[in-house]
Amino acid sequence: MEEFLVNARSDLIAARKDWLSTLGNERRLAALTLEAYERDTRQFFAFLTAHLGGAPAIADISDLRPADLRAFLAHRRQGGAGPRTLARALAAIRSFLRYLEKRGQASAAGAKALRAPKQPKSLPKPLSASDARKVVSADGQLAEEPWIAARNAAVLTLLYGCGLRISEALGLAGRDKDLGARLRIRGKGGKERLVPVLPAAAEAVADYARLCPWPLDPSEPLFRGARGGPLNPRLVARAMEGARLRLGLPATATPHALRHSFATHLLAAGGDLRAIQE
Repeated sequence: MEEFLVNARSDLIAARKDWLSTLGNERRLAALTLEAYERDTRQFFAFLTAHLGGAPAIADISDLRPADLRAFLAHRRQGGAGPRTLARALAAIRSFLRYLEKRGQASAAGAKALRAPKQPKSLPKPLSASDARKVVSADGQLAEEPWIAARNAAVLTLLYGCGLRISEALGLAGRDKDLGARLRIRGKGGKERLVPVLPAAAEAVADYARLCPWPLDPSEPLFRGARGGPLNPRLVARAMEGARLRLGLPATATPHALRHSFATHLLAAGGDLRAIQE
């Protein structure tokens, strides 16, 4: 990656270099997203230099408040940045602060408490088959723990590979961890339907179940949060958002768009419309 002048102290510059290297080499972040994250954090440090009255060090960002981050986003907005750019910039800063937090050098609480800018509403649009495969892959998940990356991939695979709603995927119990050829789903209005299960979906769920550190009791939720409780739907949306930003996909690439892609790709492959609707 091309080197740019960064307004920061040497300890912060070194930590940022290590973080970018980790994203590229270990997390396999897309090259374009890596460049965007480099640019976003460089602009953030430049803002902090003026905001704090001097080049920032790790100590200066170790406990950033939401007000500091809001000031940065407002500064970028005044410079013409749109909601998508601001959301990506916040995602970059959060990722960097989480990296420092894991090393015991900072707290990411302020960044976590700040909501991402609202995105313009638009109708869900199907992803290409290639993009959908990247989104649902475990390698496409930027998670600190391998089991969480596998969990996110499994949930997103069920949305795309089986056409499930988020509520339906998160409604699965431990007894469902060994998916057969068909899955009985209770959907809206209590209606039941049988859903064919692709081998890729069964493998994704099996990988998650193998790595999950929590006991998956038959009557308990299959998908768990980091502390062992039921997985919050917001975390699924956040995983999708992270994949979308890394792959440079539009804001319409949502969990619901994955389900829409499922139907669209089946139709394109010659599937029967009535059967897909049912």
